[in-house]
Amino acid sequence: MAAEQIAYTAKEFAPAVPGWLNKGDNAWQMTASTLVGIQSMPGLVILYASIVKKKWAVNSAFMALYAFAAVLICWVLLCYRMAFGDELLPFWGKGAPALGQQYLLGRAKVPESKHRGYNDVDDITQPLYPMATLVYFQFTFAAITLILLAGSVLGRMNIRAWMAFVPLWLIFSYTVGAFSLWGGGFLYHWGVIDYSGGYVIHLSSGIAGLTAAYWVGPRLKCDRERFPPNNVLLMLAGAGLLWMGWSGFNGGAPYAANIDSSIAVLNTNVCAATSLLVWTSLDVVFFGKPSVVGAVQGMMTGLACITPGAG
Repeated sequence: MAAEQIAYTAKEFAPAVPGWLNKGDNAWQMTASTLVGIQSMPGLVILYASIVKKKWAVNSAFMALYAFAAVLICWVLLCYRMAFGDELLPFWGKGAPALGQQYLLGRAKVPESKHRGYNDVDDITQPLYPMATLVYFQFTFAAITLILLAGSVLGRMNIRAWMAFVPLWLIFSYTVGAFSLWGGGFLYHWGVIDYSGGYVIHLSSGIAGLTAAYWVGPRLKCDRERFPPNNVLLMLAGAGLLWMGWSGFNGGAPYAANIDSSIAVLNTNVCAATSLLVWTSLDVVFFGKPSVVGAVQGMMTGLACITPGAG
């Protein structure tokens, strides 16, 4: 009887369980956040360290590790509200810390920028969990964007230059794209749709990576002639973490544990498997044998391509 009374009291009156909180949505969103975080740490840390030459392994792993930590601090101090806060410009939010207890314990809003709905009423999407959950979920997206970008300059960039580049690109590039689409900015009002990062994450990191590689310059000629991975088994382990984490990447995008998230998770895995098998088959057709590196590339291609439309 006493145990039942305690359970009843906790359910009805505990300040940690407000009336608007949906425990299932909150649990799934935190799980999805963790899965996306695992893609970067340790997924891409292991993948990058293993797929490059041995002499670049530690530097490549450290670039990913540093980016994960630096993005988190910049995110809660300034960048979250630049990407999802009140409008400053049509493509930028007002930067401010996202650390206050009152702010983090309030109900999440996505986007905070209001948009005109039916009957000229301002609508704000409000998931059924606290702002703290949303801040962390969106951080993992921002972190993996920087780490994906790092893949274009592995073996090219000094770690000190990377340490300066990460916060600058996050502030002046990522937040612009995120606010323009997901924060209620001008692209959102133009009707542009990005389910889970096709524009904000993959397109932006791809273009930035290409630009960075161009300006940093090519690797030495002797390094370009032969570029074998230094540890194939660890490379596969990192790729596996990346693949499994992608279920949180696309499954968390609806901001709820609903039918859309279920379909997105299934679509994500089917596309990754299909792309891996097609790439491996093409390796056999054109080169006479399958390739482990090719299989990993095919997997990553499938994951990236399905992301904008997984849901």
